[in-house]
Amino acid sequence: MEKKIILSAEAPAPIGPYSQAVMSGNTLYCSGQIALDTDGNMHTDSIEAETHQVMKNVGSVLKAAGMDYSNIVKTTIFITDMNDFAKINGVYASYFTADFPARETVQVSALPKAAHVEISVVAVK
Repeated sequence: MEKKIILSAEAPAPIGPYSQAVMSGNTLYCSGQIALDTDGNMHTDSIEAETHQVMKNVGSVLKAAGMDYSNIVKTTIFITDMNDFAKINGVYASYFTADFPARETVQVSALPKAAHVEISVVAVK
């Protein structure tokens, strides 16, 4: 199995023993992104701002792999409050034009750095 580690300087560095993403063949497995910026600041002013930062981070990792949002085939969204679902969903939808990826959304009790939303993706070149 051939795998290539993907690292974008435009997305926050991993905060643990993992890679931002791993390319295996034509498939990119992107680790969950939270609203952390490259300076280590969390963007939690609103759930919408937080979700935009998460999607921006996802986009930066995709770009480093030579991809964009249209390459995403599967997403997993982790949220700490299902009452935020509609707002998160609205921001999330704005990053796609058609052919939405498969997805699940799961409420969890807590996320790293007190984030309220984390999104991981699988993309295919």
